[in-house]
Amino acid sequence: MSTSSAISTLSAISFYPVKSCGGLSVTRADIGALGLALDRHWMLVDRQGRFLTQRSHPRMACITPAFEGDALVLRAPGMPPLRLAAAGEDGATVAVQVWNSHLDALDQGEPARHWCSHYLGEEVRLVRFDPAVTRACSQRWTGAHQATTQFSDGYPLLVIGQSSLDDLNARLASKGAPSLPMDRFRPNLVISGLEPYEEDFIDTLRFGEGEQAVQLKLVKPCARCPIPGIDQHTGLRDAQWPDEPLDTLAAYRANPRVDGRLTFGQNAIVIGGIGGSIEVGQVCHWEFNF
Repeated sequence: MSTSSAISTLSAISFYPVKSCGGLSVTRADIGALGLALDRHWMLVDRQGRFLTQRSHPRMACITPAFEGDALVLRAPGMPPLRLAAAGEDGATVAVQVWNSHLDALDQGEPARHWCSHYLGEEVRLVRFDPAVTRACSQRWTGAHQATTQFSDGYPLLVIGQSSLDDLNARLASKGAPSLPMDRFRPNLVISGLEPYEEDFIDTLRFGEGEQAVQLKLVKPCARCPIPGIDQHTGLRDAQWPDEPLDTLAAYRANPRVDGRLTFGQNAIVIGGIGGSIEVGQVCHWEFNF
């Protein structure tokens, strides 16, 4: 096993207040044990408390968040704005499920239930992550590090190299398919200055110097579902290319580490510098391990 280090640049920071809904881009963010503080902090669930995503409800892409003062405001086509206190308008505790995780969450009340149900055309509820709850990441992948997350699929952060998307878009262009924006892959951090897919081999990323440096460990390849085929502004698939980008990724991104699934980007956990911050344009030092 060998390691080496190099330098790249943090080129974008995004977070997604409501799981599988629209994202927000920022130029600076504080980093906690859960990653970005309000990333996947809210979630839509069905009557049984099971999480909803664009996999089954692509219109969720068109629910766009904004923070106005201390309030989270959600907007969607044909709907009046829904305004929620940023700390949550908490009602009863409800049991919810995210993949294999079963946990309690905080119901966000009847106005939120009515608004979300009307927009999606079925009975759903909006819940908030309970700060008193601990949802552990799989130690199969985190090893000795005990990491936690909110309502993300499994890990607090997703990191993608800009060159990886550039390479994918070149492959799409070669078959006449349109290029895709980075928002299709819903990363938290985009790194410039890497070779295509070099993030696959990175062990740690470091932002800043000394004891206060924010340190991330890249722990698991991100296995991809069909969501990257959904336009994040319309909630629709390209009628001419409905199976992209998975068709193109299938030619070269099957990963034996995750049972042959197609991967793009790396899930990450925070291992140092909790309470620190990162910002766009910041140099990041990285070490790879292979």
